[in-house]
Amino acid sequence: MILVADCSALIALASCNGLHWLEALFGTVIVPEAVYREAIVSDKPQAQQLREFLEDKVRKIDPDSAVLLDGFSDLGETEAMVLYKQCSADKLLIDDKRGRRVAKINHISTIGSLGVLLAAKQSGLIDQISPSLTKLAASDIFISADLIATVMNLAGEE
Repeated sequence: MILVADCSALIALASCNGLHWLEALFGTVIVPEAVYREAIVSDKPQAQQLREFLEDKVRKIDPDSAVLLDGFSDLGETEAMVLYKQCSADKLLIDDKRGRRVAKINHISTIGSLGVLLAAKQSGLIDQISPSLTKLAASDIFISADLIATVMNLAGEE
């Protein structure tokens, strides 16, 4: 399988030490240059961890490829969607709700960082998701209490 990743979901997984789950779950993980540049900015949380994880996963996009966009897509999301199409990837890792809607319009299959947590538990990579959710909640990443409760319920960890 090929997973193309966007930056915000990578930061979320890095904040709970879950980047290694991506290769275990999906095999090949790749990012476009714009996502890599965004992830390794020194003031970003977990920039060094992301640099080390992503350095051999960066791919160039074909500038002639196109996807349908709204007026708010950032460069990283746009390049990630183009790379998904270019590589015939299986999943796009993206957390942004608006970005997920744009991906759906482009017939791109998505998964978010919380979906990765659930998949990691279902596949036996982790026993519980609650420690990872606690780390996420303590980070700069906003996750609503309702979404946390839903994910905990889906994981059977109420």
